[in-house]
Amino acid sequence: MSNNEGVRGATEVVELSKTARERRLQWYGHVMRRDETYVGRRVVQMEAPGGGARGRLKRRWVDVVKRRSARHSLSEDDVFDRARWRKAVGNVDPHIEVGKEAEKEEVKNTATTTGGVLRK
Repeated sequence: MSNNEGVRGATEVVELSKTARERRLQWYGHVMRRDETYVGRRVVQMEAPGGGARGRLKRRWVDVVKRRSARHSLSEDDVFDRARWRKAVGNVDPHIEVGKEAEKEEVKNTATTTGGVLRK
């Protein structure tokens, strides 16, 4: 384990590159769900006129988003299914996971102290 992984594990912080990927797809979903006249949506869907420069194509933001969406098996229509989009796009927030584990442990301890009967 590298030093960075140890620090991230101890502080329960998600890797910055994963957060950036998640936010990029979240923003794309947000923009695509907006009205078709919204300037951000028009810009995302815009094609630049004219020929490109020679050589390798430049890396475009929308191409990165589409490639990442394909890795998550998401289509452009999935943007409108907000629950599916959020589930596929979201990273696991370690703070939420820690909270869930603590809650499970509390329920387990309650069941043990009450003789296996859960009481509220």
